[in-house]
Amino acid sequence: MFRSLISRSASLLPQAARGHLGWLRGAIGGAIGIVTAGALTMILLGSNARGFPLLVAPMGASAVLVFAVPASPLAQPWSVIGGNLLSAGIGLAIGHALGQPMIAGGIAVGLAIACMSLARCLHPPGGACALLCALGAAGPEAWGWSYLWPIALNVGALAGAGWLYNNLTEHPWPHRVIVPAGPPPAPALDYTHADIEAVLADWNEVLDVDVDDLDAFYRALQRHVVRRQRGGQARD
Repeated sequence: MFRSLISRSASLLPQAARGHLGWLRGAIGGAIGIVTAGALTMILLGSNARGFPLLVAPMGASAVLVFAVPASPLAQPWSVIGGNLLSAGIGLAIGHALGQPMIAGGIAVGLAIACMSLARCLHPPGGACALLCALGAAGPEAWGWSYLWPIALNVGALAGAGWLYNNLTEHPWPHRVIVPAGPPPAPALDYTHADIEAVLADWNEVLDVDVDDLDAFYRALQRHVVRRQRGGQARD
């Protein structure tokens, strides 16, 4: 049972410390990003730092995405910045409006998901930002809109650290897709599971999709192309 539980997740990320976006690179980057966010927030808030949190918990989740899977659509700069700040604002607004933490938290998370999707900045830690701010605004501390300042500073510092670290370690961020040069291959192509893993290794990126799902997608794509071609031949 344990093997079946970890089989799908273990195939997503490489297990090596170095190479192919190894875990050591992501771990170091995440630590740098969080320390940078906290330090910069403390410096910029100055004498007001005592009244605000220097670090908010959702930044830990954002750091995992930015530094461990920088090619993911959920980890791009607009997703990190827009998703967190938009959701934080929604959480504060709903918390003030309703004043009941449990109900405000649920509605804030739901609205944050909807708004992030429409704004094309879906970012899972944004849901945590919405919940945190809704609980803070509806709770006894009654967070005001000034609490957006430490969150904005955290987000900006983390994004800046992510941009610098990822690009210095040869993983362009924002992520850019490199299209191979030359003519496209024939629609029908024999390949193996190892071929997919070899291509991912050549790209030196971790995609936010399982290798088996890529295999299934390509097989379905081949079948679709064959059906389309046969349909065109029948009409001819």
